[in-house]
Amino acid sequence: MIKALLAFDYGTKNIGVATGQIITSSANSQPPLKAKDGIPDWNHVEKLIAEWKPDLVLVGLPLNMDGSESELSARARKFANRLHGRFGVKIEMVDERLTSFEAKGEVMSRGGSRDYKHNPVDSIAARLILEGWLANNQH
Repeated sequence: MIKALLAFDYGTKNIGVATGQIITSSANSQPPLKAKDGIPDWNHVEKLIAEWKPDLVLVGLPLNMDGSESELSARARKFANRLHGRFGVKIEMVDERLTSFEAKGEVMSRGGSRDYKHNPVDSIAARLILEGWLANNQH
């Protein structure tokens, strides 16, 4: 049975992170991971998995608006495959269309600037991915 969730919003410079749980149907943003050309520090990922002990890991799948896959989609799938291979966690890819757009809107609505280096949206997007999954998977 799935109780704890970990979600990633894959990016080449930053990877957003969110945690959640089924019991309270809640999701929380965590500090994003820095990435070098899409590759995170796997030690940080290992610490997250050890700390949160997720039953399922969600990875956002960046699709084009018409539903087709992009180069970034393939890279996100590769990241998900590496997570599964390294840590043996169950993975589910989740359509993340518009989550980054929504996350930027959320920052702006809180009075944040458009300077997204100081208002990172990656983990907000990861939280939105997780919240969407929770909304679609009520048990």
